[in-house]
Amino acid sequence: MSLVPMKQILDEAERGGYGVGAFNANNMEQIQAIVRAAREVDSPVIIQASRGALRYTNLVYLKKLMEAAVEDNPSVKIALHLDHGNDLDVVRTAIDLGFTSVMLDGSLEEDGKTPRSFESNVDITRRAVEIAHPHGVTVEGELGTLGGIEEHVQASRVILTDPDEAVRFVELTGVDALAVAIGTSHGAYKFRETPKLALDIVERIHALVPDVRLVMHGSSSVPAELIDAVNRFGGAMPNARGVPVEAIQEGIRKGVRKVNVDTDTRLAATATIRRIFHESPSTFDPREYLGPAREAIFEIVRARMVAFGSAGRNGDYAPTTLEAMKAIYAGA
Repeated sequence: MSLVPMKQILDEAERGGYGVGAFNANNMEQIQAIVRAAREVDSPVIIQASRGALRYTNLVYLKKLMEAAVEDNPSVKIALHLDHGNDLDVVRTAIDLGFTSVMLDGSLEEDGKTPRSFESNVDITRRAVEIAHPHGVTVEGELGTLGGIEEHVQASRVILTDPDEAVRFVELTGVDALAVAIGTSHGAYKFRETPKLALDIVERIHALVPDVRLVMHGSSSVPAELIDAVNRFGGAMPNARGVPVEAIQEGIRKGVRKVNVDTDTRLAATATIRRIFHESPSTFDPREYLGPAREAIFEIVRARMVAFGSAGRNGDYAPTTLEAMKAIYAGA
C-alpha cells in the first residue's frame, strides 16, 4: 500500500529539509508520467486534482486511475490531494473518493475572486478540518491571495500573508499545511520580469509555526524554451516568466515543504503535441501524440523532483495509514 497521508510525506520532508512536488493531473498520461518519475528517482510524490479535474473525469475515473497508479507502483509513497477545494461539499466528495489530503481554499469566496475575511476563512477551514481529521485526512488551508488564474481561481487583488495572522489562523483552524502568499502567481502568464518573492515571510512563518508545513502555490517556472516550443508551431502565447527554480530552492531552505507545479507540465505536453501535428499532419492515432506528451511531462516532473531535493528520499521511512492518522488526530 503506497497511498499515504500527505501529512506524513511533508513531516518527513521537514525532517530532511527538502521540498516535495505536488503535480496536477487530469488524465491517465499525466498520472503515469508523474508516478514513473517518482519511481525512477526514488521520490515520494503528491498528485493533485482540482475540482475542475474531478468534473472533467466524472469523479470515478480519476479514482480508478489513482488506484491503478498505486497498484502498479507499490513502493512509491503517493499522497492524493484535492487542490483548491472551495466548499465543504467538494471536500466531502474527495474524502469519499479516497483522497488522503484536501485543500480548503478559504482565502476567496466561492466566486474564486473575492477575498474572504479572516474570520470567514477561519470558520470554513476549521469546519473542513473537523470533517477531514476523523478520517485521517490531511488538511491544507490558505491565507492571503495569489495573482494570476488557475481553474477559475483569480483573486481580485493580491494580499501577502501576514505572519502574525498565520499564527492565529493555525491556532484557530488546526490545519496541517498552510499555503502562503509570497508573490507567486497562478497560470502561465505570471510575470513580465523575474519576480521578487517575499521569502522572508516564509522564514518568519516557519519560525512561528514550525509544526505546520508551508506550501508554495503558483510555482511553475514557465521556462522560455517551453513558451518558444509552443509558439514554434502556430501558438500565440506571449512571453512570460515564472518562478525560477533557484527561488523555489531558496524557499525550501527557508521552510517550504510542498511545491505546486501544473503549468510547466501542461506547456511541455502542448509543445510536444503541436510539434507532432506540425511535422506529421496525417497523424490521427492519439497514442502517437499522447505517448510523446507523456514523456515530456515525465522529463519535467523528474527534473523538479531532483531540484526540490526529494529524489532518493522515498525509502527513508515506512508508510503510515489513514487509520493510524485517525488515532494521531484523535489524541492531538
